[in-house]
Amino acid sequence: MIPLFSVSQVKAADSFAINQLGIPSVILMENASTSIFNIVKEKYYPDKFLPIGFVCGKGNNGGDGFAVARHFFNEGYKVKVIYLADENELTGDSLTNFLILKNLITKNSGSTLNKFKSIKQIKTLKDCQFIFDALLGTGSNGKLRFPFLEIINEINKFNSVRIAIDIPTGLEADTGFGEDIINADLTVSLAELKRGLFIGNGATSSGEVKKGYIGIPQTYFDKIKTLDFLIEPEDVVGCLPTKRKDIHKYSAGKVVVLAGSAKVPSAAFLAANAVFKVGSGAAYLCFPLSLRTLAQRKVTEVIVEAYSDARTGIYRKENINELKRRFEWADVIAIGPGMGRDDETITAILETIRKYKSKRIVLDADAIYALSKDKYKNYDLKNFILTPHHGEFSSLVGISNQELQQNILEIGRSFAKEKECYLVLKDAPTIIFNPTGEALINTTGNVGMAKFGTGDVLTGVIAGFLSQSKNIEDAIVAGVYIHSLSADLLLKEKTEFGITATAISENLPTTISFLRRAIV
Repeated sequence: MIPLFSVSQVKAADSFAINQLGIPSVILMENASTSIFNIVKEKYYPDKFLPIGFVCGKGNNGGDGFAVARHFFNEGYKVKVIYLADENELTGDSLTNFLILKNLITKNSGSTLNKFKSIKQIKTLKDCQFIFDALLGTGSNGKLRFPFLEIINEINKFNSVRIAIDIPTGLEADTGFGEDIINADLTVSLAELKRGLFIGNGATSSGEVKKGYIGIPQTYFDKIKTLDFLIEPEDVVGCLPTKRKDIHKYSAGKVVVLAGSAKVPSAAFLAANAVFKVGSGAAYLCFPLSLRTLAQRKVTEVIVEAYSDARTGIYRKENINELKRRFEWADVIAIGPGMGRDDETITAILETIRKYKSKRIVLDADAIYALSKDKYKNYDLKNFILTPHHGEFSSLVGISNQELQQNILEIGRSFAKEKECYLVLKDAPTIIFNPTGEALINTTGNVGMAKFGTGDVLTGVIAGFLSQSKNIEDAIVAGVYIHSLSADLLLKEKTEFGITATAISENLPTTISFLRRAIV
């Protein structure tokens, strides 16, 4: 797992370097700018015949920009630098690097250093091969004011490669939220990786993220306790269940999928079929009797356990005892996909949750809806796995989706700790919250997954891995990562337009094989 850090933790590291290690702050800035310069040169091989643009604020972020511009200037590149503050507003290391750059540019022709006066000046950067965003650092938050909003909106129109120094302007480094953000192609996160770059708006606005060196030894950060992590492929291989040589179908994991209804039968089939794709040995789909023939055509290896529905097509309270033997038999019960929101079904789902709370249970879709409007507070969900998308989770805890986006880590963390459960918050990216409050951020997946049914497949995948594993978190990590990796591997053949839930499910065995071969 790759640890992610908060703004306060990185600022404390700066203070440590200055006050304990005796590194002058101007040296930290020089190290940072050199690191950024080297990263960009190694990645893009800049063309010396094309200019490089910079927009710089008055703080240390702007100072980093001035210093990076100097490195390019000294290497023979033409730079166009626009700065927002009056020269007398600049202080400290930012002023030092500004004055050095100013002296260099005024004594040589071809490059420019201009104070911002109007948006027309920003348009002069349109021909730049790169534009460096050094407007605002990690301390900024809230809505952008003039002229920052106008500047980033203009730069976002250009075809230039946009490079954010430390964090894209408009993005909050701790929460990953921002209403208007510069769309970076590359973000160089200084000292350590900030968590906001990988969640919410940060995941889509930061582009590729690389870590920039400022001169603080890695051993310092290794000692800092963090709660947020990126999942690596090596982690996932270690989470895969092992199979004993004397295994048989009933010791290989027994899963019951309680899903589907007359209104949405297909969700049940997607969830149930995925169970075997990840190695479970035995699985039953509990499904309305009046629709049994349909179910038997859609699932093959999975056995259909039909319950009496009086031709209503829904799950009802009287079915709980009818399925008692099957629920007790299961190692894992997955509940929710496509079950519908009839009052009878909601009542039956809640009673099933209450009665079988000692079981390992995966709750999705309509089962999560059943717990919404504060009903979840009355249920023991310890060690349950909840897999809502953002809208379902917002409804579950009674907040707006915007409130969730503004502080997704803390809200998800608080819920998982309070209910001592595992929360799999589905989005791009999916975030796993465990009962201790840690957030594990998935690093696979693509836009082709934004289709009906992909979440139902994930429910089956998690249930399947969970039935084979003693460790709940291992099963979830493997399930979330491999489910999305399956979609990534499909991009080679289908593109993002042709990826479907069924295709993801069918590709799961190949994906596991690919991952094992890749990590040796």
